[in-house]
Amino acid sequence: MPMLKYEQIADSLRRRITEGEFAPGDLLPSGRDLCEQWGVSRATVNKALDVLRADGVVVARQGLGFRVTDTPLSRPAGGRRGGAARVVGGRPFRRLGPPVTEAPPAHVAEALELQPGESALRRDRLVLLADGAPLSLVSAWFPADVADRCPKLSHAKPIAEGTTHYVARQTGRSPARGTDITTVRLATAAEAEALDRQLPMAVAIDLHVARDADDAPLVCEVGVTPSDLWERTENYEMGTVN
Repeated sequence: MPMLKYEQIADSLRRRITEGEFAPGDLLPSGRDLCEQWGVSRATVNKALDVLRADGVVVARQGLGFRVTDTPLSRPAGGRRGGAARVVGGRPFRRLGPPVTEAPPAHVAEALELQPGESALRRDRLVLLADGAPLSLVSAWFPADVADRCPKLSHAKPIAEGTTHYVARQTGRSPARGTDITTVRLATAAEAEALDRQLPMAVAIDLHVARDADDAPLVCEVGVTPSDLWERTENYEMGTVN
């Protein structure tokens, strides 16, 4: 389905931000300039900018317009229902080391449908609480067919538009189905160190797999969260008992 005009504008601005034309803190073109450039109404431009704001890519500055966010947001693994904005549940984060290409653990390899010994690209991030303390350690694994078409995944710095939008834009493959599996276990020494905790420590493990419309895996995220910080609330309708 062809993108609507406001989606095209948002996609173009995402690309320009990710490619470095607009750095963190930079002011985006004015609404008037965007209207003239795209030949659209101010309402259409405003809708495009609202999409970027909901994704945490830009922030509004009273009387100045929109600036690229200084601190990109990220979410813990899982809970990526369709239509959920990145600012909902999004938190500051920091990258942990450069991305690496290696053979993933067996459960990740199975989720990504990899052959024995096949490698994937791993990007680690530490999602933070409001006071800067660690909340969740997340490893995102990308299969080679995705990583090869998305070169910025191998860069250490965050991708301002978010990896989901970036992967969809680069590959033409958007997430169509997600699977979340939550388990519990004791943390490893490396996990406890990253989370600034002492052993023994119980952790919740969220394994999230996103698949495209052809049911091919795009990414597998493994989130490790201390048990005292892990919480998931779901509200849903219940039918009448007959």
